[in-house]
Parts: sequence; C-alpha cells; structure tokens
Amino acid sequence: MVQRNCLLLALGLVLAAWVAAHGDKNWPVPEEAKKLTNPMAPTETSLAAAKAIFLEACAQCHGESGKGDGPEARMYDVKPADFTDAHMMGEMTDGEIFYKISEGRRPMPTFKKRLAEEQRWQLVNYLRTFAPKPAPASKPSGAPAKKAAPHKH
Repeated sequence: MVQRNCLLLALGLVLAAWVAAHGDKNWPVPEEAKKLTNPMAPTETSLAAAKAIFLEACAQCHGESGKGDGPEARMYDVKPADFTDAHMMGEMTDGEIFYKISEGRRPMPTFKKRLAEEQRWQLVNYLRTFAPKPAPASKPSGAPAKKAAPHKH
C-alpha cells in the first residue's frame, strides 16, 4: 500500500513538472480584452513603423514573414504563433491580439512596458497583413456576364 501511494505521488509530481515545463497550449484571454477595438487605422506610415518594431522585437521567434519559424523558435517548447494561418488569425479579435502582445506568456515577453499602447495597436494591424482576410465572393447577378470588347491595336 505504501509503495503504491509513493508510486502515485511520484507519477503526480512527474505529470505536474511536465505540465509546468510545457505550459498550457491554450491561451485564454479575458472577455473584456476580446471586445477592445483597435483605435489605429492601418496606414502606410503606421504599418512601416510596426514592421520595424516587429523585425526588431518579434521576428527572432515569429520569423520575418510571420510563420513562427524565426531563428530562435526551436529554442522553446511552445511554438511561436504562425500569423500566416488565416483560420487562426480570423478567429482572433484585434483585442485578443493586443492583449497577447501586451501581457505576453512564457516564453513570449510582455510588451506593455516596452512598447507604447499606440505601437502595440500598430503591431496588431501589421500582424493582420500576414494573413489578410479573403475578399468576399461575388454573388452571381443572374444576368449573363458581358464579354469584353475585342482589344484593338
């Protein structure tokens, strides 16, 4: 009986250590953070500024093209997010992305004290450029499409 209890205790400790080392793959975000709306419009200037921040602070893990394949990505058990994943990016609100940038989670650092609020919102817009939303499908109008006029040289 004592051996069984010791074995169960040892297995529990091993499991707890594994969970602590590997972390929870799910990253919960408070509902109020999900509802935040981005006050920054994506402009050429703001996207260029955010790209510079991304290349300096994020690309080592997330990769220059946002695929989660930066040179330091393999150093961590938790794989960096792939911002080119249109499904993942489509499911996250701007508020969720802002929260994750601001708060961080091991191994990702927190950026709320390193970057101004405006810069973090600009990063949200920049991350959206890696997986743009698909254009809505056009609905057939019922009328046959007009053929293009022949091209005259």
